[in-house]
Amino acid sequence: MKVVIIGGVAGGATAAARIRRLDEKAEIVVFERSGFISYANCGLPYYIGGTIEDEGDLTLQTPESFYKRFRVKMNVRHEVTALHPESKMVTVKNIENGTVFTETYDKLILSPGAKPIKPNFEGIDSDKIFTLRTVEDTLKIKKFINEKYPKSAVVVGGGFIGIEVAENLRELGIDVTLVEAADQLMAPFDSDMASFIHAELRKNSVNLMLGRFVEGFADTDDGSALLRKPRSQRMQVLNSVSRAVSW
Repeated sequence: MKVVIIGGVAGGATAAARIRRLDEKAEIVVFERSGFISYANCGLPYYIGGTIEDEGDLTLQTPESFYKRFRVKMNVRHEVTALHPESKMVTVKNIENGTVFTETYDKLILSPGAKPIKPNFEGIDSDKIFTLRTVEDTLKIKKFINEKYPKSAVVVGGGFIGIEVAENLRELGIDVTLVEAADQLMAPFDSDMASFIHAELRKNSVNLMLGRFVEGFADTDDGSALLRKPRSQRMQVLNSVSRAVSW
C-alpha cells in the first residue's frame, strides 16, 4: 500500500508515524510546503524573545532523521497543487526549482493545517506586518527585530500565541499594545479568570485594548500606524507608532 500525506508537522507527521507502526511494508510519502516537518509550535514566541536561544531547538525532527526512524519519505518545500481522485494521483510543485510532477497513491491523507487570518484591510501588505504560525514566520520576525530594533509593537489577538508574543516582546524591552476585539483575553476562560491575566499583563506594562477592532494600517515615516475602532465609535488612529506588528 502506498500512502500520500499532504502536510507535515503535528497532523501529517503523526499520521505517518502511526501508519508505519501499523504497517511495516507501506510506502509513505509526505509533501510539506514549508521547510520544516516537525517543530515545537508553542516555542516559537520564546525564540523571538530569546528564552530559546538555539534555532535548532525548535525542530523536533528533520526529513533525514524521520526517514531513518520511520522510513517515511519527507519532501519539504513541496506544494500539492491539485488532486485527481479518479486516477488516484496528486500534482506536486517543487517550490525551490519550480518542477511540477505527479505522484500516485492508494490512500490519501489531507493534513494541510491552517493559516493565519489576514483580513483584506487597508495596508495589510506592509512589510512591517507579520503573522506567526510557522518556523519561517518566527525567523522573519526575529530577523526584523535584530536588524530594525523596533521600539513598539502591536499584537492583534488575545489568545495563547498573542499573549506569548506580547510577553516575549516585552522581555526584549519593546513597548507592546495588545488589541482584542472581545471584552477579555483568552475567550475560553470565564471572565473572572481572565481578569487575572489582564492584571498580570498590565503589571508587566502591556497596554491592553479590549473591545477594539482593527480596521487597517498606514505606513508612516517612522513605522506603521495602526487604525483601530472602539465599539460603537468611529475609527481612530492609535497614537503610539507601531514598528513591528504581529498578527
